[in-house]
Amino acid sequence: MEILGIGTEIVECERIARMIEEHGELFLERVFTPREMRRCRDSKNTTERYAELWAAKEAVLNALGIASVKNLAWTDLEICSEADGISVRLQGAIKERAEKLGVRDIMVALAHCRSYATANVIAVK
Repeated sequence: MEILGIGTEIVECERIARMIEEHGELFLERVFTPREMRRCRDSKNTTERYAELWAAKEAVLNALGIASVKNLAWTDLEICSEADGISVRLQGAIKERAEKLGVRDIMVALAHCRSYATANVIAVK
């Protein structure tokens, strides 16, 4: 297994709460897939879950060496909670970038408290 990239991100939960408050559904639909939004809304800690997913998406982009999300769709990157852990689904330009790099797997670790959410990502060949 060869590590192609490592990404890490930390975000203030309050920042995400403000974005949701200021921009509402427009922000949520621009950044999160319907499945991600459902999981967050079903959670007791909705804001923290959104912050975790934001951090995870940023960390995946960092691991893939994508410095800017210009011309990319945030929803082309989905963080999935599965019975055996967290997985990442890619499509569009983000998937093309990953395939070009030869990414075989993307490993994700998430954590949050009331104030912060963090994600660590390793992209492997």
